[in-house]
Amino acid sequence: MIVIGIDPGTRFTGYGVVEKNGNKLTRLDSGRIKAGTSKDPLPERLERIYDGLHNVLAQYQPDHGSLEGIFHARNAMSSLKLGHARGVSMLALKLHEVELHEYPPASIKQALTGNGRASKDSVEQMVKLLLGIRETLLEDESDALAAAICHCNSIDFKQRLS
Repeated sequence: MIVIGIDPGTRFTGYGVVEKNGNKLTRLDSGRIKAGTSKDPLPERLERIYDGLHNVLAQYQPDHGSLEGIFHARNAMSSLKLGHARGVSMLALKLHEVELHEYPPASIKQALTGNGRASKDSVEQMVKLLLGIRETLLEDESDALAAAICHCNSIDFKQRLS
């Protein structure tokens, strides 16, 4: 089973592609899509996000997509822009017929570290440990891999429930 995790953002969108084979998790690819700066028109940034995700989805053809659920930002405009990036990410998954799963941020942290309020650094360290990664990860790349791992670890449980 192949899972793509996506950490949407209007400047950078992180992605992480993980393969689950039994209990073994392997990173196939991860990185970030540079959408542009706040000075670039939003439609152009959204197009870059879609194009980048389209390329990754076409290459790896994942079975499932995992997206961090909405959190409440202090700035309404930031929340709105994040919603646009999430929408483009969801559309890319849908057009590639990838099953979407959403997890609250605290659930992803809980699944990886055992603490729903874990720091970004703690999450990155667990991502690196679970996937055998030695190099430093970009924050949005690490968050995307964490979302993918969270789904990999919960899919068996979800299937048993249904």
